[in-house]
Amino acid sequence: MRIAVDAMGGDHGCGVVIEGVKRALEADRKITELWLVGRPEEIQAACRAGDLTDPRVHIHPASEVMTMDDKPTVALRKKKDSSMARAIELAADGRADAVISLGNTGGILALATLKLRPLPGVDRAGIATVIPAQDNKFVLLDSGANTECKPIHLAQYAIMGAIYSREILGYPRPRVGLLSVGTEEGKGNDLTKEAFQLCKLLDINFVGNVEGRCLFSNKVDVVICDGFVGNIVLKTCESLAMGMFGMLKSELKLNAKRQIGAYLAQNALRAVKRRLDPEGAGGAPLLGLNGIVMKAHGSARERAIMNAIRITTETVQQRINQLIASEIARANERLASFKTGGPTAEPA
Repeated sequence: MRIAVDAMGGDHGCGVVIEGVKRALEADRKITELWLVGRPEEIQAACRAGDLTDPRVHIHPASEVMTMDDKPTVALRKKKDSSMARAIELAADGRADAVISLGNTGGILALATLKLRPLPGVDRAGIATVIPAQDNKFVLLDSGANTECKPIHLAQYAIMGAIYSREILGYPRPRVGLLSVGTEEGKGNDLTKEAFQLCKLLDINFVGNVEGRCLFSNKVDVVICDGFVGNIVLKTCESLAMGMFGMLKSELKLNAKRQIGAYLAQNALRAVKRRLDPEGAGGAPLLGLNGIVMKAHGSARERAIMNAIRITTETVQQRINQLIASEIARANERLASFKTGGPTAEPA
């Protein structure tokens, strides 16, 4: 279990990444090597300050840093010695089993696609974000990697999302829904209508179209959409959760009676906050690449980084990429047979 961590991409500096790495290594002895990629002098100083002396840690030098304002073309053409690029190269060269970065999403996608390449049969990688609901957790895919998609991309996201939900979240037969403006089969735009027909042919538990109001009512375990829509859904959910807690906090402080009620309900409120805490997941994987790449939030703190490493090791252990390659190959054969009127053209 060898992990490469881009130590320079976060908003809070190298020290926060080092502390998150330290906690992850203390919790997981299965990690045999962990590469900290970035400017050696800064990493060494942070390791000394954080008392990180674990012999499994190695430093891999990189002189440049991808900022959040850099465009993906900068990652590919100008900052070739960035910590993000060097971390991904460790995976491409077989020296690391997975990569974690807090950096620029567009840069990660561009570099990972170029250096790792998509898995055989996969057209586009997608970001799979796990979102907690009242009675379940659902995977939102794509949540921001590709703003323009074709129907086949959404069909492949359905397969990859179902695998991730099954293997990582533990749902034996996850319900896969296509995000649209209505639940009826004929609703939506040209993209979702054609993707609906493709998803009907796949060997997945496809439940049809789902609306935004269905996401948190335990009707679906995997939600499929293009990255433009997915990123809006994700950011709206984050903003709504913060707004709701802010309003609740203000209302509970209005008078003494409400403050007493808040005191009595504090354990329940803390439990809800923990369930909604994005640091619990730590990050979101880029599915569909010939390597494991985990995108952590740029503002991630120590606990989020620790959990991102935990989720990454689970993804490696469950052999997610091998499962994706196998099931995508079968799906592509099935869809091709349907187009030619072959014997496997009947829907699942």
